[in-house]
Order: sequence, then structure tokens, then C-alpha cells
Amino acid sequence: MLAVGSERQHGGNDGYDDSPAAHYSWDSTVPQHANLAAGDVIALWDKKMLLGISVIERIDVDHAIKSSYFHERCGRADFKRLKTGDLKWWCNKCRVRFEAPGVRDREVTTYRSHHSRAWQDLRGQLTGGEIRALCDKPTSQHSMRPARWEKVRAALLEAGAQVTVDTADGARAVIRGGHRRATVQVRQGQGIFRERLLSEQGERCAFSGPTPAHALEAAHLYSFAESGEHYEYGGLLLRRDLHALFDLGHIAVDPTTDCIDVRESIRAYPLYGQLHSKPVTLPLHPQHRVWLGAHWDQNRSKSDATQ
Repeated sequence: MLAVGSERQHGGNDGYDDSPAAHYSWDSTVPQHANLAAGDVIALWDKKMLLGISVIERIDVDHAIKSSYFHERCGRADFKRLKTGDLKWWCNKCRVRFEAPGVRDREVTTYRSHHSRAWQDLRGQLTGGEIRALCDKPTSQHSMRPARWEKVRAALLEAGAQVTVDTADGARAVIRGGHRRATVQVRQGQGIFRERLLSEQGERCAFSGPTPAHALEAAHLYSFAESGEHYEYGGLLLRRDLHALFDLGHIAVDPTTDCIDVRESIRAYPLYGQLHSKPVTLPLHPQHRVWLGAHWDQNRSKSDATQ
């Protein structure tokens, strides 16, 4: 998706309020406008180079009145603002300067993606030409251009962006599987998964600190029953009671602060209340935060987060 910022030249509309690392806006006048969904990987660029990639967490849909502009002689929106001269506009069709465009208003459907959690800054890792070549239609002039993630992934790996690709793959899986449904599945390989976490994290509960190994369980940060996979950075060691409360959503981790959030209904129990707002007890990998962010979104409303 194209994020041109303050250097945009097309004068046919007012542009969009974009922040590439956090959100991207478009409307129903844009080709491909309805083809994006939560869980899709997106790459943003500025015509010259790649800015970064992320995974869409959600898309807000609304309606608005949009002003569009045109050259009154030809009725076309194919014009741009000039930096010099008394007549500030240039029509590409009529090949003339003119004083001011005409304006018309119409109702449009608006879209805004939210994708800050998995954002990876990759400024300059791929050139504009390399990005165009990865699109399904390399000669397209549209701001939103479909591409196969597999091709983009391979290009990023070749550019040395291994961590970025792994994080995007993990975020894509957890966001697409983010709906709530109770499922039970035999946990094959759980013992090996736990041993790996003990080797990496030691005898330490991620919420309460040093804990005997016999009291620690390997907690998946995602629904193992949904995926059947033991993902790298997809688990933490938790004390048995804290593991149960985490699975139920009574305890969560704010992925923006790495701090523990204990639901108000159990804070009256000193054993759990004392953990509220405390940071986790070990350093988190970016992909830990992706999984914890999905768990947070499933178990915390905006009102919960402000309590």
C-alpha cells in the first residue's frame, strides 16, 4: 500500500491521515478497497522504497462525505499543484495552468487499518522497483496493489530480514485465529515444549518470579487447540494457578507496557492483587508480544484497560 505523506502530487482529493507504523486509511473510491481483512500482511512504501511491513489487527469501517476536485474545463481530476507561478495548478489532460479546481462532495465508505503491534520498520530494505516487481500486476498505478506474501517473504529473507518475517508469520497466524471458541485437543509434544521453555527461561514463573520446576507449566500464549503447533516464542512458564487464570482471561499482559493486568474481580485476593501492574519477570521477544497482544484483545475491552 502506498503512503506518500506530504509529498503527494495528485490533486483530485485531500489525501488521508496516515501513520505508516500504526494505521492506514482509504475509502470506497480506491480500487481493491474491500479486499483487505484482519490477518493480512501489508507492506507500505513511498514510491522510492519500502517503509515497513505489518499484519492488520482490525479494520474500522465508517461513512463520510468526501470532497473531490476537478479541472472545470475538462471535468477530470488529473491535475497537480505547482510550486511556482501565479496559477498554482496544472491539468495533465488540457496541458494548461489554472487558478483553482472545482469541488464536488459525495458519500463514501471509509476504512482504517490498525497494525501497530506487529510493525517492523524496514525503510530502504527493498527499492520501489523491487516492490513493483513483487506485485501481481507490476505496472499497476493503484495505491493498493495485491501481492503474494510468499514472494514478499522470500524477497525479505534474501534482504536479511529473518526476524521480521518470523514475527509477521506468527502475527498472521494468531490474528486470523483470534475468534473465541472453546476447543479441546490432545497436546502432543507438550513435554518437549516444556523442557525447551525450562532450558530457555529457567525455573521462573513469568508472572511471579523464581518457582520450583515442579510447580511450573508450559503456558501457550495462543490457542494450542486451534493450531496444534508449538510456536517459537509462543509460550511462557507459569505457576499452575496463574496458568489457569491466564487461560480464563482473568490475568493478561498489556503488550504495550509488558505489565500484568489482573481482572478486578480477583484483585481482592492478595496472592493475585499484588501482581497487578507489575512487569513480567523476564525479557520478552517481539513475537511474545504479538501472541500476548492477541490474548489481550480477546480478553480486555477498552474499559477494562482503563481500570
